[in-house]
Amino acid sequence: MKLNNENLLKIKEIENVIVPNYSIEEIKKNTMKAPKWLHFGAGNIFRAYMGKVQQTLIEKKVENTGIIVAETFDTEIIDKAYKPYDNLTILTTLDKSGNFKNEILGSIVQSIKGTEENIGVLEEIIEKSSLEIISFTITEKGYNLKNIKGEYFPIVEEDFKNGFKFPKHVMSLITKLLYSRFKKGGYPISLVSMDNCSGNGDKIKEGILTIGKKWVENNLVEKEFIDYISNEKKVAYPITMIDKITPRPAIEVKEKLENIGFENMDIIVTEKNSYVAPYVNAEVPEYFIVEDKFPNGRPQFEKAGIYITDRETVEKTEKMKVTTCLNPLHTTLAIYGCLLGKESIYDAGSDEDLNKLIKHIGYDEALKVVESPRIIDPKEFIDEVINERFLNPYIPDKPERIATDTSQKIAIRFGETIKSYVNRDDMKVEDLKYIPLVIAGWFRYLLGVNDRGDSITISSDPMLEILKEEVKNIKYDDSTSYKIGSFNQLLKNERIFGIDLVEIGMNKIIEKYFIEMLNGKDSVRNTLHKYV
Repeated sequence: MKLNNENLLKIKEIENVIVPNYSIEEIKKNTMKAPKWLHFGAGNIFRAYMGKVQQTLIEKKVENTGIIVAETFDTEIIDKAYKPYDNLTILTTLDKSGNFKNEILGSIVQSIKGTEENIGVLEEIIEKSSLEIISFTITEKGYNLKNIKGEYFPIVEEDFKNGFKFPKHVMSLITKLLYSRFKKGGYPISLVSMDNCSGNGDKIKEGILTIGKKWVENNLVEKEFIDYISNEKKVAYPITMIDKITPRPAIEVKEKLENIGFENMDIIVTEKNSYVAPYVNAEVPEYFIVEDKFPNGRPQFEKAGIYITDRETVEKTEKMKVTTCLNPLHTTLAIYGCLLGKESIYDAGSDEDLNKLIKHIGYDEALKVVESPRIIDPKEFIDEVINERFLNPYIPDKPERIATDTSQKIAIRFGETIKSYVNRDDMKVEDLKYIPLVIAGWFRYLLGVNDRGDSITISSDPMLEILKEEVKNIKYDDSTSYKIGSFNQLLKNERIFGIDLVEIGMNKIIEKYFIEMLNGKDSVRNTLHKYV
């Protein structure tokens, strides 16, 4: 049976599959007439989390419109994972005990390629006074206008000159759309990032204002437009914290869905290396904490389990998760999981040495610097992460996926904790033993050789070529191939590490660990086991 609107009544007869209890056609009609929610980024976490949130609100009869999604980076997703299935998604949630729950999501009612030829379609949506929010899951890279050297990307430079007509960067596109809203009536709107990065709303605001000001300088737009996008009673940029693991679609889920009667559940790998399918497999736990800044109204998120709170609480919750209680532990398992040949994060988290390492980092080093956000208890959060979430064998997340863009993550995931040890009188940076072990492990990973001596593919990273140049003469089986001090320039890079690691003396322990990992086969395991 094919997944589409026509077959929903038949699908309803399949055991253990929940279907929408509302008219998708009616919801779509309402949405086209008066849209409230436009989202950019058609990936898995959006479908699994926000698609489910809106479905919950529709079924509770507190919302009567759906979500319109646009994809700017990998438009093949729209062609292969949305259109053939009438924008429906099967959400399969899997808990640690092996209970599978399958639900058809119908709340995403329109999918659009965010390309030049569709700018008019997007402008028509954003010009509607009913639109309350524009949200994003475009990854942290999507907000960046500059490279690691602090230089504007060439496409951004081009957008400063010509982007008002033909925007290439997603932030330029959003700025153009906001200008259309400004000209139509200056209606209020909230731009809500649902990406896993610090100060995400601030990043949107910085990007939009930068582009807008350049356009004013180039006489492309009126200076009054800057007043509009600067006034948070008109355009608001709430910060958020999101947490839900939605790995690549799993073959086991595909097989289970086909066994109960679904057709064409193929896993698709796009040319841009996105992994998508008609279904999304996800863990049960989920957290979304949002700063309450919505000048044109918003969905009743609270009724779908979302926390609406003040900025300080969001910042504390986000810092708790990203810098101490989850993301650093995830990155640790990813780096060492790749080196030790682990097939999944579950396999890595189940490894005795790696399990000890993340406990040392979480409980012994990071938890000491956490300020509780109160709405979530940090100790209980780490307990759930280590004992339930990472040890869920039915969430087949790959270390390689989590290891993507590590250079962009270290400053937040580890650097913030390091800075706390430097800045607090009751702590000494010399007491940190396990975070340096992760950094050393990352350098070892960049050699592209695992602990067995086999070549491995290093996950994509915007700094990969620069980093590979730093390690090109180092051999995994020759500790003398590393010359003391060779990494000093790299370790001084505050954009990568958040702090100058040479200045605070952490370079020495990192080098010590790294050199011990250059003794050939099993030296990573031996070093890890020795220190945990």
